[in-house]
Amino acid sequence: MRYLPLTDADRAEMLSVIGAASIDDLFIDVPAEARLPGTIPGLPDHASELAVERHMAKLARQNLSAGEAPFFLGAGAYKHHVPASVDHLIQRGEFLTAYTPYQPEIAQGTLQVLFEFQTQVARLLGCDVANASMYDGSTACWEAIGMARRITKRGKAMLSSGLHPHYVSVARTMAKFTGDDLAYATPELGSESDINALIAGIDKDTSCVVVQYPDILGRIADLTPLADAAHAAGALLVAVVTEPVALGAIRSPGEMGADIVVGEGQSIGVGLQFGGPYLGLFACKQKYVRQMPGRLCGETVDAAGKRGFVLTLSTREQHIRREKATSNICTNSGLCALAFSVHMTLLGEKGLRQLAGLNHALAVQAADRLAKVPGVSLINSSFFNEFTLSLSKDAREVVRNLADKGVLGGVSLGRLFPDAPEIGNGLIVAVTETVTPEDIETFAAALEEELA
Repeated sequence: MRYLPLTDADRAEMLSVIGAASIDDLFIDVPAEARLPGTIPGLPDHASELAVERHMAKLARQNLSAGEAPFFLGAGAYKHHVPASVDHLIQRGEFLTAYTPYQPEIAQGTLQVLFEFQTQVARLLGCDVANASMYDGSTACWEAIGMARRITKRGKAMLSSGLHPHYVSVARTMAKFTGDDLAYATPELGSESDINALIAGIDKDTSCVVVQYPDILGRIADLTPLADAAHAAGALLVAVVTEPVALGAIRSPGEMGADIVVGEGQSIGVGLQFGGPYLGLFACKQKYVRQMPGRLCGETVDAAGKRGFVLTLSTREQHIRREKATSNICTNSGLCALAFSVHMTLLGEKGLRQLAGLNHALAVQAADRLAKVPGVSLINSSFFNEFTLSLSKDAREVVRNLADKGVLGGVSLGRLFPDAPEIGNGLIVAVTETVTPEDIETFAAALEEELA
């Protein structure tokens, strides 16, 4: 759909004011190979709304959706059962907004929800304080690196090889503008994480060490020695949690000394949704709260002595002087945060622990069964609901062939690390409560046939 409210004369005047010769000059930062000359090949210039709907429906029928097949995908986005009551509640008129209002005093309900969300996140991650959410896990990870730079006045961040490569990519993009030095190496297919290597690499220039927990291969490590080593060198420990359901079964990063804990909240209350919108979690120690990006909702009493809620801390560039802001990409994902909070409230602590236990039990069952397939070996000595297999052939080919057989059988390391062929046989498998024993057996049978 084209929307052209301006005349040619209007556009010419605007270009003249900003000093551009043509509209194309506005896109010079986009690499030439990424630009599309002309219209998209194969698409008509126009079509009726009905024709477009029919065409898109035809294309959609080619997909194998998460609910139609045995589903073992993970690597940062997880298929959990979200109760119907979550969707019902977040669509109530007093809740349905993806944004925090700019008139907070008249939005007591929204502020109370965010206050309770912060409390849930802080307790879950094991920290003193949490903000009112961020865009997603990857940008929250970068914000933690930036926060560590402000606190330590240092510019070198050490990224664990077990950190999700998409998170690494986001950090590298942002570091181009800040000058931060990011030390990172791709992971090895082994049962041990790189904690010892990270400890050995910490020096006087290190602002923070960033480690994923559980990591991209599903491995779980004790973060306490890493936290101690970072603190001894004046650096911070940043922990990244992409599967918060795991914290219903394993110790929180904050308990092990992490200074900043960030993560992706999609697993709780938010569906897969083709990759978004998702929900960034961000929490830290109390002493660093003034360097925390985003918004913080607080509880108080009004002039009549009644309980009320306010925006206690707003350090983003739309609230204060831009040069004093901690971030300009920390608008909270209000509706997703609400869904997270509703689902977490429905679960309660007991329900979360039961959900985590069910996830782990099914994952153990799947790992045991798949490891019996000829040509498959399990690399993990510990895991929650996600583990990595080493296959006897390239995992990308296996994943594609499994999909043709009606099984969505994990995420290949070749897809995540295309420049590291030495780990191309690795397959990340995620097992949640939505997986049945029959799904596991179907996966195992299809995998055995593929590797025969």
